[in-house]
Amino acid sequence: AAIAAHLRVVGLLATETGITTECRPSAGPPVKINIDLDRHPTWRDLIFSATAICSESQPASATTSADAHSASSGANATWLSEQMECRQPGLRVEYTASDLRIYYDLERFDAEHAGRIGGYLAAALKAIAADPDGDPAAAELVPPAERAALIRSGAARALPDARFHELFAERARANPDAVAVVHGDRSWSYAELDAAANRVANALLADGLVAEEVVALAANRGRHWVAAIIGIFRAGGVYLPVEPDWPPARVELLLRQSGCHRLLDDAALAEIAAGSAGDADPRVPVAAGQLAYVYFTSGSTGLPKGALCEHAGMVNHLYAKIDDFGLDAGAVVVQNAQASFDISLWQAIAPLLVGGRTVIVDRADILDIRRFCETITGATVLQLVPSYLDVLLRHLERHPVGLGTGGLGTGGLGTVHTVSVTGEAISKALVNRFFAQCPGLRLINAYGATEASDDTTHEVMTGPPAEELVPVGRPIHNVTVYVIGPRGELVPPGAPGEIAFSGICVGRGYLNDPQRTAQVFLDDPFRPGERLYRTGDFGRWLPTGHLEFHGRRDEQVKVHGVRIELGEVESRVLEHPGVRAAAVVVAPLPGAGKSLVACYTGDVEPGELAAHLATVLPASAVPARLQPVGSLPLTANGKVDKRALVALATPQEAAAGTVRAPASATERRIAAAWAQALNRPLDSIGAGDNFFDLGGGSLSALRVVAALDGLVSLDELVRNPALSALAAASDGAGAGAGGSAGAVLR
Repeated sequence: AAIAAHLRVVGLLATETGITTECRPSAGPPVKINIDLDRHPTWRDLIFSATAICSESQPASATTSADAHSASSGANATWLSEQMECRQPGLRVEYTASDLRIYYDLERFDAEHAGRIGGYLAAALKAIAADPDGDPAAAELVPPAERAALIRSGAARALPDARFHELFAERARANPDAVAVVHGDRSWSYAELDAAANRVANALLADGLVAEEVVALAANRGRHWVAAIIGIFRAGGVYLPVEPDWPPARVELLLRQSGCHRLLDDAALAEIAAGSAGDADPRVPVAAGQLAYVYFTSGSTGLPKGALCEHAGMVNHLYAKIDDFGLDAGAVVVQNAQASFDISLWQAIAPLLVGGRTVIVDRADILDIRRFCETITGATVLQLVPSYLDVLLRHLERHPVGLGTGGLGTGGLGTVHTVSVTGEAISKALVNRFFAQCPGLRLINAYGATEASDDTTHEVMTGPPAEELVPVGRPIHNVTVYVIGPRGELVPPGAPGEIAFSGICVGRGYLNDPQRTAQVFLDDPFRPGERLYRTGDFGRWLPTGHLEFHGRRDEQVKVHGVRIELGEVESRVLEHPGVRAAAVVVAPLPGAGKSLVACYTGDVEPGELAAHLATVLPASAVPARLQPVGSLPLTANGKVDKRALVALATPQEAAAGTVRAPASATERRIAAAWAQALNRPLDSIGAGDNFFDLGGGSLSALRVVAALDGLVSLDELVRNPALSALAAASDGAGAGAGGSAGAVLR
């Protein structure tokens, strides 16, 4: 009975059904028990299996000394006939006929945590005594008060009973001449943007648009792009972002999946602007529960999934950004995300709710860090993916004029007060670099899902966190967050589980895909009447009440029976001072099996990094292979492309004696920058080498340009990828000798 109770509690804490533990019955030799709880529908079955395994051990009379701090929980377990001891890492539990005693590692647990474990064990033992034929999985071990505390909700916030486009119209009437949107050297006032949006809405309605009909927008980001988004909302349509440079086959796939028959591109918007559509507000009724937009995300089946979100969830998210990011009438928000990345939407329209302005940055300016810094001069709020923040900090480290202290490099950004990161996990090392370079600024780690109206938690930081894994924060207002187990049950504090969102943020499901919708969009069992979305992400609640993100469900792996959290391994890799960026992936082995592979950029040799990891990780968690790469491949949205990393091959080294060494001073300077950015030996880079053939990508190209400090531009590097040709272009001797780049920037 003691072992059965122990196994059930271990399953509760690990949120797993396949359990391994070590027991020592009657102080005899230890016995390792491996049991699948799902195969034991009753306590009696579980006790029988545990007893059968333990019967192989020989009882002994020796006793075990207490060598750690202890906490007792009196459990009147009179059904125990002998002393039993069970062990887990950092934890030892002694059972007797009258006592349950816990010994724990003070570095891993505290008295409160140990006391909770004692309560779970006592509850399991009582459940066995009350009904030996009961289902162990159905036994409620977490007490009601603790269970209620696991339902973590953001503050209740009253929202306006109006849609975004209606609230924006009110702002336009109140402040018609205020600047609303800036793109390059052109801007529109609130009145101009409002009128342009009305023309789009009226044109769509005149063409027969009906409520919740999907409208694809394939325009380049700019003033007319923002107006079109608002116009689609105002006409009662559903906004579908499409990148103008996407392959026609992908666009056709999305249009077919969404049943979309209307597409607005730059030419169509120009025709509307020059046409006869009126600029009066059509005042089409739009309900809070009406669809606002659909973003397509990648799917495990290979077909993209169209996540549908409603106006109420969108407005709630916009006000969360206003409240937590400090947006007001003086706000200047940088709109730098591509249209197909869901953060592009709040960047474009959130400041328009408070009288602020949106500054749109073209992709060409994003890819040139100097031009990016110049373009965003005067901004107050900036959101980036961590990979780009790394590039930005590299620039700041070479030009030490910090954010919020008079300027950013040569461009100046003294008005910034908030920088946010989102889209992927940020390392503590990068957070430390940020605050070392930008003291006094706020860094907000935002986390969420496209299916839940974008970000649902915010971790607001004014300095580096105490935790090794940077928390993703608390729920935003009107949003509830759960950490649940495999059966949908709430897991205890500190236990890992799947992250789920509930409330106004949860979208309607996947467009024209009821099967995949039913898998993850559910009724909330804890708050009847609410919708719940299961993210597939794993994390846990910290003692502070903040959420810690561990990674995707498919990014967890067992090595020799030990579960490995890839986020933790990545964090340990990034602790090494010689590592700049890293991602850990699960790679298949020949035949059956998997292994961990850490891909990283930096100036540390794999052997040195392996030695470091051996001191901070268990042997089973140290990656089998440490692979230096020139840059981490990115998706179109700027996130690390882990699928590409799995297939990434180590660049081939040139055969000895075949490299033509750089000759001129310019060639040698460029070669040194390439070697540093690509993490390659300097003597392996020849004058005839092609940057992209050596493994160069978008981020490594930005690093080269930054390191050369104005010697070459990003455009010159793309047009002259051969080292000798790039040096000649820099020296003014012409370009083109090195051929074409042969690759687009990832």
